[in-house]
Amino acid sequence: MIYLNHAGTSWPKPAPVQAAAAAALAAPVDGWAGSFETHHQAVARAFGIEDPGRLLLTPGCTSALAVAVADHDWQTGDRVVISGFEHHALHRPVSKLAAQGVDVVTVRGSADEPVALDELEAVLRAGPVRLVAMTAAGNVTGTLLPVAEIARLAHEHGALFLLDAAQVAGWLPIDVTAWDVDLLAFAGHKGLQAPWGIGGLYVAPHVAMNSPAAVCELPAPGAMQATTAEGNPSPAACATMPGYCDVGSVDRAALAGLAAGLAWLDEPGQADRLTRCRELIARLAAAVSAFPHVTLHGPRDPEARCPTLAFTTSTHSPAELAQALAERGVLVGSGLQCAPSAHETLGTAPHGVLRLSVGPAQGDDDIGTAIAALREVLRTSS
Repeated sequence: MIYLNHAGTSWPKPAPVQAAAAAALAAPVDGWAGSFETHHQAVARAFGIEDPGRLLLTPGCTSALAVAVADHDWQTGDRVVISGFEHHALHRPVSKLAAQGVDVVTVRGSADEPVALDELEAVLRAGPVRLVAMTAAGNVTGTLLPVAEIARLAHEHGALFLLDAAQVAGWLPIDVTAWDVDLLAFAGHKGLQAPWGIGGLYVAPHVAMNSPAAVCELPAPGAMQATTAEGNPSPAACATMPGYCDVGSVDRAALAGLAAGLAWLDEPGQADRLTRCRELIARLAAAVSAFPHVTLHGPRDPEARCPTLAFTTSTHSPAELAQALAERGVLVGSGLQCAPSAHETLGTAPHGVLRLSVGPAQGDDDIGTAIAALREVLRTSS
């Protein structure tokens, strides 16, 4: 079986990740607190976060985004700006704000220009914007958004910048200070090679969240290294950012796997993983583009996107093509990828695309087998 759906979730997990998760499940209770602190600090370091207390570990990126969007003192007439490539995980909580009287503006862009920066600047100039919330890369095509320019424009006009880093974490080196983000959400199970059930939300020191007070109290920023007997951060009254009463207990096995995944990605043999994977995607793109009934979606330049390829055909639906490939031992993604707004922007609604995405352990043989299957399927669909 050839697995080409790494933009959905990475698989198989590296051996050190599997071993770390298994060891965490078997670890004695008296070691939980120390392992939590060690792993939490390792994750914070990987994102350039100086104070681990500003990093809330969550069940995933979806929960991180939900809290990052909701926990502000929103008022009727406030404005939020998003792109036209957002995952439902961001689009949903923002849409709920709209129902509360918050004005949500979408800067749609196009496949070649994911965010029209002149349009974004015009929206920011037109009136106060409280939050600019955008993905770092579209999960449908892997298209990279101009994060640095978006951050600059947001801050020039007094808006906070929330970045959904689910698709780029593990592929691009992320430093929250260098990237100039106010809030950053990420998933562990994609490029970071972690198990399911772990993600995180970074909240910059100057950002005061409006988190509701919980009966168990919330952990104060900077106090998360102290833990309870169960291994969770010790309570301390604080309502400036969310805590574990808001997102639930940390999956200890997944956290151990995330720390191991970060260490694995930091090995010398993985330093060129993005270049290697982009080359593999370029091979796949060349093979499918030879068929006249195929339309590629997203930028043609491999460096303008994550190692992802999205395409449609005029003869069969993405679901039909995915089934035909699965019957030949090649597993891919198809449909809307939980991003209907992105497909509206791309013009690929309502059926979506066929999405192929590779991982750092993928080799030339895998791609050769996948290309043979793709050619067979695309010939029969001509």
